[in-house]
Amino acid sequence: MYQQFLKEIEMGSKNALIKKRIITYYIYNGSSTIPDLSKELDLSVPTVTKFIGEMCEEGYINDYGKLETSGGRHPNLYGLNPKSGYFIGVDIKKFSVNVGLINFKGEMVDLKMDIPYNFENSVEGMNELCNLILKFIAGSPVDNEKILNINVNVSGRVNPESGYSFSQFNFEERPLADVLSEKLKFPVTIDNDTRAMTYGEYMQGCVKGEKDIIFINVSWGLGIGIIIDGKIYKGKSGFSGEFGHVSTYDNEIICHCGKKGCLETEASGSALYRILLERVHNGENSILSNRIAEKDHPLTLDEVITAVNKEDLLCIEIVEEIGQKLGKQIAGLINIFNPELVIIGGTLSLTGDYITQPIKTAIRKYSLNLVNKDSVITTSKLKDKAGIIGACMLARSRMFEGTN
Repeated sequence: MYQQFLKEIEMGSKNALIKKRIITYYIYNGSSTIPDLSKELDLSVPTVTKFIGEMCEEGYINDYGKLETSGGRHPNLYGLNPKSGYFIGVDIKKFSVNVGLINFKGEMVDLKMDIPYNFENSVEGMNELCNLILKFIAGSPVDNEKILNINVNVSGRVNPESGYSFSQFNFEERPLADVLSEKLKFPVTIDNDTRAMTYGEYMQGCVKGEKDIIFINVSWGLGIGIIIDGKIYKGKSGFSGEFGHVSTYDNEIICHCGKKGCLETEASGSALYRILLERVHNGENSILSNRIAEKDHPLTLDEVITAVNKEDLLCIEIVEEIGQKLGKQIAGLINIFNPELVIIGGTLSLTGDYITQPIKTAIRKYSLNLVNKDSVITTSKLKDKAGIIGACMLARSRMFEGTN
């Protein structure tokens, strides 16, 4: 059903393009009456009525019944049919993978968090990832033929339009999206992990109508997602948001990108991890001291975050220092973008006020008052689910928005 629909869009069919606009409208707005939809799309009521009728017959749209209004005729409310299709999102972490399944309406139907997976940038690592996705699909509660798209979050340089990943799983000349499609036997799109988190927060998180947003992903690495006038900003090749690789420090620490002095070397989860180990080895105490001494099972970043929330003084001190360094650089972003909302997300955001208060203090100190007074600083509402919700939402929206 959808494949024929997408072919018609590619061929430039006027009717298919109008139906695409209707679906995209409902993705972002949930439901509406025909008069409201006709006004939004700048089409006549009879025209919209015709298309809605066709799309109800085809299974894309549901009639939700009469809208309660005071007086007069009660118009019918229409929206996406949740059972007409399903989408899978995959969010890769350093030591696990999250996989989710949403229906056409965007509601989570199945979710598996923290599936054990040691990320390895190798063909074997990619094959293991595919096996985990296929295992999830085999156990899913829906008809596999109704799974329309899979979106995989990949860290580093990703071009979502061409499907190429230049940092991870880049083993062939052809796009990673094509390689994964072949292995999984489903259509696959890919996107940068931070951009997916940003989209998840925008669609189902703490965003309440704001259109100019910066999402800061402070996880093992450091990246930002940018929304301008309600649209995700990707950049020319999809590489926007590489905040962690701004040359900031005159240090000798080699970043994983191969350069020295990147912001990420002093303000990220990997920096927190490295500094904690250095200070414990130099004789400072932490509730993690004995754990760090264990060589067989390396400490995880999640354990460090847990220690912060258990009020470990050394871990708190390092997190606060990272917050100050990060806040100083975010102040520069605020001066440049003048955003309505700055969202602190990623693993380190789970430390709450321990990182956000130093960030806010540094922002007030280093940004222009007239600019920063319009910017609300908040933490991610979706927390560790931002990436997987974003991946699922992108799997759905890319089917329609990605087709011109």
